[in-house]
Amino acid sequence: MRTHFFPATDRGLKDIGWLKSHLTFSFGPYANPERNGFGLLKVFNDDFVAPGQGFGQHAHANMEIISVLLAGTMNHKDSLGYSEVIPAGGVQIMSAGSGLRHEEYNVGDDEVNFLQIWIEPKLQNVTPRYQRRQFPEEKRANRLTTIVSNEEGTAHCWINQNAKLSLGYYTESQGVDYQFTPANKMLYVFVISGEVEVEDQKLGRRDALGLWETTGSVRLTCAADTRFLLIEAPINH
Repeated sequence: MRTHFFPATDRGLKDIGWLKSHLTFSFGPYANPERNGFGLLKVFNDDFVAPGQGFGQHAHANMEIISVLLAGTMNHKDSLGYSEVIPAGGVQIMSAGSGLRHEEYNVGDDEVNFLQIWIEPKLQNVTPRYQRRQFPEEKRANRLTTIVSNEEGTAHCWINQNAKLSLGYYTESQGVDYQFTPANKMLYVFVISGEVEVEDQKLGRRDALGLWETTGSVRLTCAADTRFLLIEAPINH
């Protein structure tokens, strides 16, 4: 197994007042030739948006775009006709496909914090699609919860790629054995809060670890009161 450590302190930063975005990979003003993604995971932004502010309508195409809302309340409007308000615990996907437009604003009284994740699609120019599911923390304590998959279902969102995203929330310290989907070759571990140890690498708040050339399973050791996100996907097309 091979690994790459992505410390929180090495991330890029876009700070324009109402938006503070911590950038793991090259994005916008942050250009790092050694950070152009990890496998088919191309964007991983840790965004903080002030109340009343947000992203005006803009276009996307041929990208699987996932938002994981960690705190606050955000709206979503798009050219497909969707218009809704999303509380913390919400996960939304846009299979941008042949093209769509959308906007996202902080419509609450507190700062919004969400993870913005872009994954390259399996098929190009598919019909655009939007979907949202809720994953309240109190309903997923001490277990891994699939939030995004390549398989359709009512319990999670599904996307146009052989990828799987899982949220972990553990109130007590314990070990977690994660089993890969056979089609996938890499795993990205992101610690939202708390501490996780993976393959002798200790990860703290907002640290991440990429793993590839695995044997099919990975052991994670979590401290008490730890939250993390797992992304598994093909390493290439």
